[in-house]
Amino acid sequence: MDNNKTSLMLVDGMALLFRAFFATAVSGQFMINSKGVPTNAIHGFIKHFATAVANFKPTHTAVCWDMGSKTFRTEMFDNYKANRPEAPVELLPQFDLVKEVVEALDVPNIGMRGYEADDCIGTIARTVKEVDSVTILTGDKDILQLIDDRISVILLQKGYGNYLVHDRNSLFAEKGIWPEQMIDLKAFMGDPSDNYPGVRGIGEKTAIKLLQEHRDVEGVIANLHQLTKSQRAKIEADLEMLHLSRQLAEIKCDVPVECKMEDARYKIDREKLLSKFNEVELKGLHRLFEYEALHA
Repeated sequence: MDNNKTSLMLVDGMALLFRAFFATAVSGQFMINSKGVPTNAIHGFIKHFATAVANFKPTHTAVCWDMGSKTFRTEMFDNYKANRPEAPVELLPQFDLVKEVVEALDVPNIGMRGYEADDCIGTIARTVKEVDSVTILTGDKDILQLIDDRISVILLQKGYGNYLVHDRNSLFAEKGIWPEQMIDLKAFMGDPSDNYPGVRGIGEKTAIKLLQEHRDVEGVIANLHQLTKSQRAKIEADLEMLHLSRQLAEIKCDVPVECKMEDARYKIDREKLLSKFNEVELKGLHRLFEYEALHA
């Protein structure tokens, strides 16, 4: 990376925290500290964060969070994410504690009630002017819709330090559609994890073909007469849900949040970090930041 180039890494806090939690919870390793607080998710989160920073060397960082389960999407569609189970009891105390740990790294925590972390990420990624490039660290493919000439997405793969990095061209090479068409793809396919159906009977392969031929949802609807009888019937039967699914799928990029670049400049205060890590009993993790501390 050019030493004079500035880059902001936006971290999808929830995606990293949940991934870290379930990677160890499956074998019952909750890493309970002397205060009786589980720290497995925080431990994994910090490892993911530090490893990505060492790999991609951003000049600025910030972490975005969901702020409660009620958002403008649940107002639009009652069943949105209604299939999600309650967070495991061992994870609950880690939600606030991880933000304290992020604060000790002098990294901003950003979130806004009524919106999802994705919406905060999208807003900051699209509106921040003071950096040359933006990368988004997540495990959530919904974020791929945000990719443009300046924004790329780092998808976490299994383990630590394994990534699939997408820009516009690599996404097109893999999927056959452009990032901005990912919203329309989800509109047709729906999203079982977010609990909305899209158009019943239209899967990924058909949806991609339709988008390659007609560009977006509106283009497909304008050309229903060119579709097969079966495709036309399915879309006409679920037309209302198709439009609603597209609204649910689109990441909002005009949320009233901001990320001040002077606060987001990546710098480690060794004493502050050590003090918090000792308090939470995150053993050995400070070593992941020693290089940065020496060169801060």
